[in-house]
Amino acid sequence: MENRISSFPPVISKDSKILILGSVPGVKSLEMQQYYAHPQNQFWKIIFELFNEYFTADYSEKLKILEKNHLAVWDVIDTCERKGSLDSNIINEEANDIRKLLIDFPNLQAVFCNGQKSFKNLQKILGKDCEVPVFVLPSTSPLHTISFEKKLAEWKIIKRYL
Repeated sequence: MENRISSFPPVISKDSKILILGSVPGVKSLEMQQYYAHPQNQFWKIIFELFNEYFTADYSEKLKILEKNHLAVWDVIDTCERKGSLDSNIINEEANDIRKLLIDFPNLQAVFCNGQKSFKNLQKILGKDCEVPVFVLPSTSPLHTISFEKKLAEWKIIKRYL
């Protein structure tokens, strides 16, 4: 299988306090060249709800909301092979240098993993050795079928670290 895909560069600024890590962009995100572009992924809906922002479909505005609220977004996987968008189909993965990012951006207070795959991969990258607290949150993917309200309730922990 030679279906190699690559993640995007991190969305981060020197003022970022929270790092949210996904696994690797899905098909729709790769097609659109945007984080969390699948219309049923609840990532953006959760972020806008958490910070009482008016929802917009404009990606550049979404990125401004991240920056305004001191959030950074990246993926644990730099490149991998995958058919479709399922994390369970990921093979031959190579990690992003999360440790270097944490060193380069010392204002980061906590890392939040968007789902189990990113959390398990982060553990492989950092082991038990991380300078900041690491949390796993329910995936915003439409395949993770707990209700939006339950996801939002768990994602509220992010605000404690801002």
